[in-house]
Amino acid sequence: MGRTSKDKRDVYYRLAKENGWRARSAFKLLQLDEEFQLFQGVTRAVDLCAAPGSWSQVLSQKIGGQGSGHVVAVDLQAMAPIPGVLQIQGDITQLSTAKEIIQHFEGCPADLVVCDGAPDVTGLHDVDEYMQAQLLLAALNIATHVLKPGGCFVAKIFRGRDVTLIYSQLRVFFSSVLCAKPRSSRNSSIDPDFNQLDGPTRIIVPFVTCGDLSSYDSDRSYPLDLEDGSEYKYTPPTQPPISPPYQEACTLKKKGRLAKEIRSQDCPINTVDTLPQPLAALQRHTMLASEVWNCGPRPAVPFF
Repeated sequence: MGRTSKDKRDVYYRLAKENGWRARSAFKLLQLDEEFQLFQGVTRAVDLCAAPGSWSQVLSQKIGGQGSGHVVAVDLQAMAPIPGVLQIQGDITQLSTAKEIIQHFEGCPADLVVCDGAPDVTGLHDVDEYMQAQLLLAALNIATHVLKPGGCFVAKIFRGRDVTLIYSQLRVFFSSVLCAKPRSSRNSSIDPDFNQLDGPTRIIVPFVTCGDLSSYDSDRSYPLDLEDGSEYKYTPPTQPPISPPYQEACTLKKKGRLAKEIRSQDCPINTVDTLPQPLAALQRHTMLASEVWNCGPRPAVPFF
């Protein structure tokens, strides 16, 4: 397949490049704003798990362009600079990161906290769903420390069996919680099993679709020449990743030095492999397309 094949299969990937966004996820935040007016009255915003920076770009345009707006982006990975965005390369599970964010806001809390982070998926749906939920809780943890009373928190979640549990946890801190699916979010990766609790504990999670229904379908392939009459011209990615986690593997593969499959006769029976660190540490991995969102005003809460 040529370099144009993904432009055919994913129209939002193509449009993101043509409009200067670093990733297609920028359209998700824009469509959420169309539905919920997220940026109304916002002057201070925090983007957690920000790399490669598409949401920070949106925040910079919507808030930083106001002159008095401040945007802080946080990620473990290095990220190319964005005008109007102050970057912190840090861990969202650390209290020191929260203190550094508040310091950049000159002691004032944020009006809006967003998080488009996701773990590196394994293909095991239960494991991926659990790790995503833990990452969301880590984002919620830091949000309770940097978000002002009545502020808004937007985060990604994988829809699955335990989504109602996460919804109940969010209701402890927020007076209003909604789950929404932007038009640019793919349908193919969503688990339809949504309401799991039965009896008096059963919860119906409010669900809202966002974006113009006449806009492009994220699961459909389109011809290179779109209906608006514009002639197709290939556009390279706006900003390649800086030091991505897979960079070393790509280098080894080019040199033919990737580890080959280990045959049973090469591995002694008495050898036991152990994990170098607990699985909980995996919650710090980020970057994946979003599925469902939670947002709403919050009361004042302590950092836990």
